[in-house]
Amino acid sequence: MSKSATVSRGLVISTLSIALVACVNMQAPQPAITSHIPHNFSQNTSGKTIAEQSYKEFISNPKLAQVIEITLNNNRDLRTATFNIERVQQEYQITKNSQLPTIGVMGGAARQVDPSINPNNPASTFQVGLGMTAYELDFWGRVQNLKDAALNNYLATQSAKEAVQISLISNVTQAWLNYAFAQANLNLAEQTLKTQLDSYHLNKKRFEVGIDSEVPLKQAQISVETARNDVATYKTQIQQAKNLLDLLAGHPVPQNLLPDHTIQNITFEKTFAAGLPSDLLNHRPDLKAAEYELRAAGANIGAAKARMFPTISLTGSTGYASSELKDLFKTGNFAWSIGPSVDLPIFDWGTRKANIKIAETDQKIALAKYEKAIQSAFREVNDALATHAHIGERLDAQRRLVSATDATYKLSMARYRAGVDSYFTVLDAQRSAYAAQQGLLALEQMKFNNQIEIYKALGGGISKV
Repeated sequence: MSKSATVSRGLVISTLSIALVACVNMQAPQPAITSHIPHNFSQNTSGKTIAEQSYKEFISNPKLAQVIEITLNNNRDLRTATFNIERVQQEYQITKNSQLPTIGVMGGAARQVDPSINPNNPASTFQVGLGMTAYELDFWGRVQNLKDAALNNYLATQSAKEAVQISLISNVTQAWLNYAFAQANLNLAEQTLKTQLDSYHLNKKRFEVGIDSEVPLKQAQISVETARNDVATYKTQIQQAKNLLDLLAGHPVPQNLLPDHTIQNITFEKTFAAGLPSDLLNHRPDLKAAEYELRAAGANIGAAKARMFPTISLTGSTGYASSELKDLFKTGNFAWSIGPSVDLPIFDWGTRKANIKIAETDQKIALAKYEKAIQSAFREVNDALATHAHIGERLDAQRRLVSATDATYKLSMARYRAGVDSYFTVLDAQRSAYAAQQGLLALEQMKFNNQIEIYKALGGGISKV
């Protein structure tokens, strides 16, 4: 066997040995998650989680459902999230393409002097063909890890868009409710203003005939102006709620889709089952995004470790070469070349090791963020369930308070007309009745907001939107 054949065989065997031994993925293993959360929620909510429902199944008010649909079609934040997905998708495609050789047409012409052949006569060389640029042989898994990191970043971006979508459903519902209850408070303030004006006119007559001093008249006037201020305040809140709705929807919300009467309910649900805490990992897109980011960090560690080993690249070309342009494509001028190249920095002053440390630190940061996201999600669900568990009791107590203060006001007014009590007693009873009615509206709004908060905290059924 010739010496050249022996060398070639040795080179092939060495290359295959390197490929078999070194094709090891250095990606860091997934670290253990220690979020330290209980196995059950604080409230007993057995049954299938409401997070598996789409908003169309969960929302009972048809006007609200249409406003949500307009929002999902037009909101600019959601569009930005969609564009981010498209951008990261192309970045992933670029890293995926890095696993394939890049081939292009090449051509060239050169005129040079070769001292070993004829130092006094320049020679020309013409070449045309296909060329393969330096193609990295991914023995150490660097390119594969970069692709895995890009894939997980892409999936994290998709989950981020879903999180935006869930927040939009919640935010537009709350803005819609703000409009409804600002309108309800305006109606209450206008009724109170009418009652205060009646009292003012009564006090004015009593003052004019000399029954009372001017003090009750001024007290009544204070109540009138306070009520007028409330009317103006709630008119402002109504317009601000409409402005927020238009911003969230990305489109002016038609007047016929705005609430025009007292809201009785916004959902078909009665039980609000939360399922198990482990269900959050499947339904909350922010937790999925944090998990993908953790996986991407592990892949980046593998890519950084692979840089500690030689980068082996392959270049080659095939085509025609000749010293005369007219003879370029003649038989016998076919030429080809192929060969590997190795790059291994010897002295980099610890740069590659520092990059590994950075990647490992990034993984620790991603792990801490993931564990914090799980803990935060668990707390959000428990907070929403705690409010839901006692909101009924609070509403019942508030309704009894409204009834008692209203009765007190009527009795005080009757005693004042009979001359038994002063007008100060009437004012105090009137203020208490008004505050109790405002408190009832606030609690009713809290009840509806809490329903959508539970839906959001559990994941909102984003997979079926």
